[in-house]
Amino acid sequence: MTSVLYDVPGPKTRRLSLLFSIIGGALILAGLIGIVVFLSLPRLNAAGVEQPGMFDPSRWDILADRAMWRSIWRGLSATLQMAGVAAVLALAVGVVLSMARTARSAFIRIPAIVVVEFFRGMPVLLMMLFILLVFSSGQFWAGVGALAVYNGAVIGEALRSGIASLPRGQGESGLAVGLTPLQVRFSIEYPQAFRQMLPIIIAQLVVLLKDTSLAYILGYQELLNIGLKQGPTTFGPTYLFTLFFVVWAVYLAVNLSLSAIARVVAKRTASGRGGGLKARRAARVVSQLAGAGMSGASTPLPVTGVRADPTAGGPPSADGDTH
Repeated sequence: MTSVLYDVPGPKTRRLSLLFSIIGGALILAGLIGIVVFLSLPRLNAAGVEQPGMFDPSRWDILADRAMWRSIWRGLSATLQMAGVAAVLALAVGVVLSMARTARSAFIRIPAIVVVEFFRGMPVLLMMLFILLVFSSGQFWAGVGALAVYNGAVIGEALRSGIASLPRGQGESGLAVGLTPLQVRFSIEYPQAFRQMLPIIIAQLVVLLKDTSLAYILGYQELLNIGLKQGPTTFGPTYLFTLFFVVWAVYLAVNLSLSAIARVVAKRTASGRGGGLKARRAARVVSQLAGAGMSGASTPLPVTGVRADPTAGGPPSADGDTH
């Protein structure tokens, strides 16, 4: 039996694949066990004093210390504050850059391409240091500015791709009925582009949240700085591994939560639900254009809440409205 792309493996190949999978799994398990055993062994520090193993109970009693959790919460709050402000600014920068990238005038479009590619290729940490040293903006705004510019450039490209994927006739029909280019962009194109690219945008915001840890180099009091730099100084170097584990677990929990939100949004978007008010308004405008016989608007994108009027020969209506 064959497939379009490859031959279906026979019994011998399947047995070999199972055997290699078992051997590979056993080697990985043995490696993990070896790492745990190695970390559990006592060791000598730089002063020649024997220290307990990483999993010794004396290294983990700090988990019952409320002062440690207050410090972790203070660092997490600072991280979320930087990420929240940078995310809002990144969305604004992304909208502006996507408008410039799709402008009709080459005098606007070509410089926008150069700006987007420049910021996408610039390391985030280098931009943070540049803003801090040149503009003396402080640690917080240096981190926010770099994150907003870099992620805004990425989001702008995502929005540009979303707009480019729309039927061209929708924008042309909007102009034909008297809408301004700005009204067409914000009433018809952007609602649908945001809906299509929302999973990608949320995934990029997860990247933004992780990149806030780069502000550790600037001295900003975020989670990584408080957990791994100030924590061992405050609670003792014995707890370095424990604090590393706590910081890692907090980052993992926050990022997995955002990733789960991205998967839910992607599923709802793929199933055609959750279009939102702006998408329904866009569908209403497009359906009106279709009723007027405008070219390219006769097959609008499917949007939740849009249904045909069964009693009249007019265009489809949204949310039960009749025309």
